[in-house]
Amino acid sequence: MTDTHKAASAAMLKQAHTHMPMGVADSYRYWGEENTVFLKSMKGCTITDCDDQTFVDFRLAYGPIILGYRDTRVDAAVIDAITNVGTISGFSTGLDSEVVSLVKKLCPNIEKMRFANSGTEAVIGAVRTARGFTGRNKIVVVEGGFHGLYDEMMWKSDVDNWNCDTQSAPEIIPFGAGIPESTREHQVSVPLNDIAALDAVFAQYGNDIAAILIEPIMGNCGSISSTQEYMQKLRDISDSNGSLLIMDEVKTGFRVAKGGVQELYDVKADLTTYAKAIGNGYPVAAFGGRADVMDKISFEKDGVTHGGTYTANMIALSAAKATLTILSETDALVTINRVGADIQQLLSRVFTKFGIEHRFAGPDSMFGIHFCNEVPLNYRDWKKTNSDLYTEFALNLIKNGVMLEPDSREPWFICEAHQNVDLVWLEKIAELSMAQALGQ
Repeated sequence: MTDTHKAASAAMLKQAHTHMPMGVADSYRYWGEENTVFLKSMKGCTITDCDDQTFVDFRLAYGPIILGYRDTRVDAAVIDAITNVGTISGFSTGLDSEVVSLVKKLCPNIEKMRFANSGTEAVIGAVRTARGFTGRNKIVVVEGGFHGLYDEMMWKSDVDNWNCDTQSAPEIIPFGAGIPESTREHQVSVPLNDIAALDAVFAQYGNDIAAILIEPIMGNCGSISSTQEYMQKLRDISDSNGSLLIMDEVKTGFRVAKGGVQELYDVKADLTTYAKAIGNGYPVAAFGGRADVMDKISFEKDGVTHGGTYTANMIALSAAKATLTILSETDALVTINRVGADIQQLLSRVFTKFGIEHRFAGPDSMFGIHFCNEVPLNYRDWKKTNSDLYTEFALNLIKNGVMLEPDSREPWFICEAHQNVDLVWLEKIAELSMAQALGQ
């Protein structure tokens, strides 16, 4: 069991409070005064904190680590680029097209592509391009999806405080202060897998809908997934209305399959966003799709503007080239899916032993756990799960040496290095953690 009295972490947080709001560089890294984590090293599928406590990590930095921390194959490519080429110049290199070519071989939905530095930037680029191409304003988003930290996408359904017995729908609220009401003007929200709601929105706003933006497998909502019928409906209604279909694959891209979520559903998007696993943890992102849509990016009077000082830097692209080559030419994803399936089986045995109804959602490489008797079909269904028990279970796992996000809306992420985890040990830890959660 890890030590709950973390002297070094406490000292670091105290010092950090004098330099940064909340004592962290990203608000989501703050887990409270007692539990905020400060790391000293990462390797494979483990992380070691500044108090020398090592954890098997299923959080994986919210999903970017697809091979393992400090994968020598990827790191060697980055070091070579830094040593022999450089990091950034403000000009193009041949590596730009090499990486796009690798993506196109894996993802038939991509004809042309542009790079970015984060998922947020990729979504901004895709949404702006969709609006420029269609000449329309409104973006339809799906409840429970997460599309980055920029104002227009920082409106959410307040399912946490929703009373499903008295309220017909959750209230739409901003993520916090500083988000102008005006940024919500052109965003319209619908529940996942609700075809009637989708039809109603298009009946009301169809002439001004530039695009539908969706995570087909919701990476911030326990991997709750679109049905095949719903995905086909999105494609059909977009085509009939002259709108574009944008799939946010920031988390699913190059993780759930070589061709991403679109390979699983066999439904192509007009535009797709990528980040996370594309570079095994290095900061790289991209968006792309149909050539005629992407060619709207230009210096023409009615063209879409896109750019960025650090876009397509050599560190990012060398990591992407190495990672995509490994995913393309090896059985890494086969290994990841096998390990993910094995872990779900052992967890199911534990839950069953304690008489806990449970369902898994999403693919083996990023599965969600829901304590309920039916797989949730949308974010509102998640409200009906026993998320409090999950949080207790997760916090005990952390105390016992297994790191994950203590919120059932965040999936368990699997990387290739997890093949080295002792699953007998993991099952014992899971059993101990659930017993503790139940007060046994």
